[in-house]
Amino acid sequence: MIRILVVEDDPAISTGLKASLETEGYKILVVNDGEEGLNAAMNENPTLILLDIMLPSMSGLEICMKLRNKGVVTPIIMLTARAEEADKLLGFELGADDYVTKPFSMKELLARIKAILKRRVAIEDSFDFYEFDDVKVNFKNMETTKGDKHIKMSLKEYELLKFFIRHIDEVVTRNTLLDEVWGYDVFPTTRTVDNYIMMLRKKIEANPAIPKHIQTIHSAGYKFVK
Repeated sequence: MIRILVVEDDPAISTGLKASLETEGYKILVVNDGEEGLNAAMNENPTLILLDIMLPSMSGLEICMKLRNKGVVTPIIMLTARAEEADKLLGFELGADDYVTKPFSMKELLARIKAILKRRVAIEDSFDFYEFDDVKVNFKNMETTKGDKHIKMSLKEYELLKFFIRHIDEVVTRNTLLDEVWGYDVFPTTRTVDNYIMMLRKKIEANPAIPKHIQTIHSAGYKFVK
């Protein structure tokens, strides 16, 4: 059964989420404190985490950062009352997979949950391993090494890299990446793609400033070259 961890300190929101998500057949664990949320994320093995940003004892952004630094790749959807693009980009840089801005509809949230879970299954069910230069990617276990160094990547970064690999040597537009990798508008700007490309290059390229593998094609998009 799919287990969703809800880390939310507003009882009205957490109670509503629990009732609605259980109706959809998910098993729900609710905690209302940042420290408890981090412990639950580490020890309860959730399939997905709904994570508020403003929490007692530890912020959602700090929780997200700590989880990614520990190598936890569980998908995280951030719940926030702040809609500023800079806040969202910070969350993505720390490893969040998606954002939902309060107040949100359950229909929208459910669509995002289902999209993330579907993409996670697609990653696990397709090819397991890929290697280029000194980079080794295990998609099944979501583990990446560069030389002898372990590289921490979010689910979205794995999805983006896998899409590039599937379309090796093809020029892919930013809008195609938004449609195919994100699947819906997180916030409708191609800067989303550019920022993810920048983060991915930092992790897999020998020289991110002069990328060998994820190349920028002027006025067209990007191309992955092995």
